[in-house]
Amino acid sequence: MSCHSQIPENALPEKIEADEKERNDSVNTAVDWVNESLNTMLRDLEPADQCQVDKMLGEYFTNKVEEKKKIQRQEEEEEEEAEATLALPPRTPSPATPPGKKKSAKPGKKSSVAERPIPPAEPAEPVLCGSLAIGGTSLAIAKAGATISHIPLYSHIALLKHEQSQLQESPEEMTLPLPMVTLLNCEKMSPSKLKLVKEVMVIPPVQLSLKQGIERVLDIQKEMTRLLESPGKMPGPQPADGKKGRAQNSGKKSLPQFLKRISHLGCLTTGYDDVEQLLLVMQTACSNIGLELGTDVYLAINCAAHELMDYDKGKYEILTGTFKSPDEMVAMYGELIDKFPFIIALIDPLRKEDREQWSNICCALGSKCYLIAEDAATCISKLKTDQTINTPVCSGVVLKYVNETKVSDLIELTGILDGQRHITILGSPDGESSDDSLVDLAVGLGARFIKLGGLSRGERVTKYNRLLAIEEELAKNRNLRERKLEFVAFAEESQPENQLSDELPPPEQD
Repeated sequence: MSCHSQIPENALPEKIEADEKERNDSVNTAVDWVNESLNTMLRDLEPADQCQVDKMLGEYFTNKVEEKKKIQRQEEEEEEEAEATLALPPRTPSPATPPGKKKSAKPGKKSSVAERPIPPAEPAEPVLCGSLAIGGTSLAIAKAGATISHIPLYSHIALLKHEQSQLQESPEEMTLPLPMVTLLNCEKMSPSKLKLVKEVMVIPPVQLSLKQGIERVLDIQKEMTRLLESPGKMPGPQPADGKKGRAQNSGKKSLPQFLKRISHLGCLTTGYDDVEQLLLVMQTACSNIGLELGTDVYLAINCAAHELMDYDKGKYEILTGTFKSPDEMVAMYGELIDKFPFIIALIDPLRKEDREQWSNICCALGSKCYLIAEDAATCISKLKTDQTINTPVCSGVVLKYVNETKVSDLIELTGILDGQRHITILGSPDGESSDDSLVDLAVGLGARFIKLGGLSRGERVTKYNRLLAIEEELAKNRNLRERKLEFVAFAEESQPENQLSDELPPPEQD
């Protein structure tokens, strides 16, 4: 079972030590839950009854949360009593500026244009120590059900979803998710200026088999490695088009610094000075091996916008020293997609708190690319609210199987997403294991994409191998359904059935 957090690679030793201790405590608590109370509670139940088991697991977890809250309340009361016995004088409010409000502007400083304050960051979702036991047990039950039925796990998950949705026909054919393969991890802490891009992902076209698609990505990765290791062969900066471009591209411009290591995402690590420089290198790599971006392969960009916000300025820092307001971010993305239409997905282009701008960007770009919430979505346990997905307006959501997430939760959520014309992306968590069940879950749930990271590191490679094995098995049994890419135009929500754009790429003639 994957843990919920990844220790940053540049973290301080004390942070690493504290994180490791927290993780060890969580795992040890989870093991205790499984060996003791869960073992007793679930004994003699029918393993194929996923809904009943998951319901009991949910009730057990709720009780644990209440126990934790009760202990916290007792500790707070004890602290208050201890403070009262010390007879401390009452605190007088300081005349300082209240939190969340800025001091009044000095005369002559942009007082005529008052910018709207940004919504503060929502607090992080609390993670209960030991919650890994709930997700792990639910997944073990699903595996047991598949074993008893003598079918693969992905088929078992598809049948469970079929039963819950009460469809008339069982799923005979299945569609494989398209892989979002991480090619580059752009270091936001590196000497380079670009901060807007965290990951560059490659998406093969739908007409290729998964095996052909991954081979194509491998070819691009090899060429990118060759370019990055040979600075003399790197392309120079593009000629500037506008005033801003001339200012950025004037003078000597350093080439990307290639850090000779593979990141925890299983891909190359490098840094760039702006988005156009990055995309030019990608175009060069593809061109060198006879491929064209937008026809032979597509790109997705993980912006991880929540990591860019400077809360003192109330703006996103997209380049070192360059800041944009949430409204300016929407306009910038519009220009980016118009100029580079081969980018067909933006992940977390904004923080989840900027809901108005999410709505604006979806209306502007929803028919041209996918606008996906990953960190901008709340955790799975909080997503279900009155049969709606409690996230900003978006094309789809990245779901991750972590902590107290249960298989039934994923089935229910993907059903809701399907009904709302959202796409589902199954995502591999940062602190993941080598278990390949995530791939079976993605196939069985009918996810549009699967986001597994790069093509290196064992915990990621094992999942790609599982994806290829499932494709081979479905093709052999002639149960493989054709995949497609389609975008939803958000501007006219009154007619959702007619909002599909033309498929990308256009179907080839045999």
